Amino acid sequence: MFRLSTIILAAALLLAACDRPAKTDAPAPTEAPQAAKEKPVDEQPTLRFDSPGEPIATRHPEASRVVAIGDVHGDLEAFERALRLSGLIDDEGNWTGGETVFVQTGDLLDRGDDEPEIIALMERLEKQAKAAGGKVVALNGNHETMNVRGDLRYVTPEGFTDFHGVEGVQTDRPGFERVPEDKRERLAAFLPGGPVAKLLSHHNMVAVVGDSVFVHGGLLPEHADYGIERINDETRRWMLGEADAPAFMQSRDPMPPNWVRLYSRQTNEAACETLDAALEKLGAERMVVGHTPQMSGITSACDGKVWRIDVGMSAHYGGTPQALEISGDEVRVLRENE
Repeated sequence: MFRLSTIILAAALLLAACDRPAKTDAPAPTEAPQAAKEKPVDEQPTLRFDSPGEPIATRHPEASRVVAIGDVHGDLEAFERALRLSGLIDDEGNWTGGETVFVQTGDLLDRGDDEPEIIALMERLEKQAKAAGGKVVALNGNHETMNVRGDLRYVTPEGFTDFHGVEGVQTDRPGFERVPEDKRERLAAFLPGGPVAKLLSHHNMVAVVGDSVFVHGGLLPEHADYGIERINDETRRWMLGEADAPAFMQSRDPMPPNWVRLYSRQTNEAACETLDAALEKLGAERMVVGHTPQMSGITSACDGKVWRIDVGMSAHYGGTPQALEISGDEVRVLRENE
């Protein structure tokens, strides 16, 4: 069980976020945030989260087709556009990807108003893909772990109201008296052991499909030495409320793998050498990362050994949806109208 100190820390983070402007290290939103609005009842997804079940595998066999999509940030329309251009869903939002392995590299949450709908879509696609012989591999980004820590500074006004009435939420815990009443349900839903945190525990931090490794920020040689299976297991147990936050998640040297930006900005020779060392330890040929918006579209560096797939496609950033397709040794960018 998580401790009272966790709730106190979460309350302090939330109150501090309410008292200061949100910081961002990415381009400013294209539109001013809107006030919270109520969605029609028939548009509200049913928020009943399934048991997370058995741990998800870290390593998956090679697939004839792998599609990866980066940061979504609460924008359902942009996410569906990316899924459709990849041939993964039809106009009704149902799986059409056959045996494709679809990897989403995290940051479904924050900065947008469609989080429950996106979570519901991912749950549905996971079931449909499995039935069709395909697979959905969902990863946790830094915004997922921020929410589980109680850091809700990037939640929109509607992002708080969207989680009213979630089954299994407990808001009468010690420490919650410090939390603004209209924010308690969101906080309780995401804290370790809460229903949404349990769902996120079913998402790994790192996945390997064939000879490609996928992670939200980036994997360093130190992470490979620590063990990617261990990273996934410790994160899972923390989100379930069975253990404290992993030590690696509280480190700044090295940064947690969902915060690393070394391979996503102006990658130099030293960064490529670090990448080579990490890939060698992981037994992989390439790394696919999100986390840092590439506003001109998906980019690569280090002779194609890293692919940066966060294209800032949400309305917050104003980018255009894209996806990455890996078929054998061929890697290509999927764009709309091509």
